[in-house]
Amino acid sequence: QLQIVESGGGLVQPGGSLRLSCGASTGVALANYAIGWFRQAPGKAREGVACISEVDGFTSYSDSVKSRFTIARDNANNIVYLQMNNLEPDDTATYYCAADRRYRQGWCPLSETLAPWNYWGQGTRVTVSS
Repeated sequence: QLQIVESGGGLVQPGGSLRLSCGASTGVALANYAIGWFRQAPGKAREGVACISEVDGFTSYSDSVKSRFTIARDNANNIVYLQMNNLEPDDTATYYCAADRRYRQGWCPLSETLAPWNYWGQGTRVTVSS
């Protein structure tokens, strides 16, 4: 059973950067899963931010974070990062990492309504404020 652990959240000023990490606590190789990053702001629905497919490294980003966020694998350390630059107050949310083995290449879904993700972490809080 895959267990996901997120880390790296915190308080950052507008314009600053943070790097979130998604790891597997049970030692299962994240390289064998598509990985998605989602976020949920207070009072709002959870939304997809970025994802990467399992085999070919296809990536997809929401329009609100495109050109500011980057998702990347570090297979040697079994971590998937979400590098967040030029952060804005609207980026304030709890960020969740998700994994699934079905999105192998050429596509990964940012809409849970369209295609669900099987495994979820507990989330890490990001606050962007001066």
